[in-house]
This record gives sequence, C-alpha cells and structure tokens, in this order.
Amino acid sequence: MESNQSTQVAARDRQEQTASPTFRHTDLADGATLWRLAKDSKTLDLNTSYAYVMWADQFSQSTLIAEVDGVPAGFLQGFRPPKNPDALFVWQIAVAERFRGMGLAGRLLQELAGRMGVRYVEATVAPDNLASQKLFRGFARRMECECQENPYIETEHFPDSGHPPEPYFRIGPLQPQS
Repeated sequence: MESNQSTQVAARDRQEQTASPTFRHTDLADGATLWRLAKDSKTLDLNTSYAYVMWADQFSQSTLIAEVDGVPAGFLQGFRPPKNPDALFVWQIAVAERFRGMGLAGRLLQELAGRMGVRYVEATVAPDNLASQKLFRGFARRMECECQENPYIETEHFPDSGHPPEPYFRIGPLQPQS
C-alpha cells in the first residue's frame, strides 16, 4: 500500500509540474490566502494578517496570485514607487512549497511587469536570500536587460539589531511585451 501511495504522490507532483498556472489580481477575500502563503514559506518576513488583507484590496492592481487547478500556488505583492512611477517595486513574492521548481516566481514577475507596463522592476534583497538574488538576476537575463545592485538600506537603519543590509536591485529597462 505504501508503494501505491508513493506512486500516487509522484504522479500528482508530475501533474502539478506540467499544470498551467493562472494569474489574477487580488481582492479583499485573497488577503488571508496571501498571509497563509507567506507564513508557510518560512522565509519571508511575515507581516500582520491585517496588512495582507489590506494589501490584497488596496494594492490589487500591483498584486497577483497564481493558482494551479484552483489551488493557490504563489503570489507577488508590489507597488509603483511614488518617486519612480515607471517601476514595479516587489514587496514580497512567495511560492507554495509543492509548486516550487516550476519557474512560477519568474512567471509572476513577468506577468505583473507586463500587465503594469513598467520599464523597471525593483526590490531590496538581503545578502543571505540567495533564492531571490537568483530570481531577479535570472529575470534580468531572460528579459535581456541589466540588473543593477547597489547599497541601499544598511544594518544601522533598522531598529532591531542583527537585521542584514538590503541592497537595491533595479532591473531594466524592460522592453514592451507583445
């Protein structure tokens, strides 16, 4: 019986790997899902549930949720920085563990940047966040544009001790997507 369960799990995993995700903008009802995905990621700085509920509603045009067969698979929260309205600043991006390895984070980035028609994608990324560094550098390569990395928020700017610095990533200029 155990072998049969392993075979079923492997078959489900293969199906998920080939399933085509759908992307949609969020609404108020998605806030709890974003919070759960962020919490379950075990890597993101978890904000309050209230913050995710408000973000899903108030920043819905710059936030996407990805679903695979109706199951929440990941999300990207972003915004247009008032100082740089031709950019998408990525606040958080998460992919549920069972959907990792599908390139979903990169697809979320490309989808949202295209929908928003931005020329740049920006983010801060801690030096120990190798997955995000790989994501943003890979996105720049796929989009055939530059990925600048510059010092930005230093350790002394944070009120809590031990927070690593957050360099600023700026990718672009992006070419309009057809």
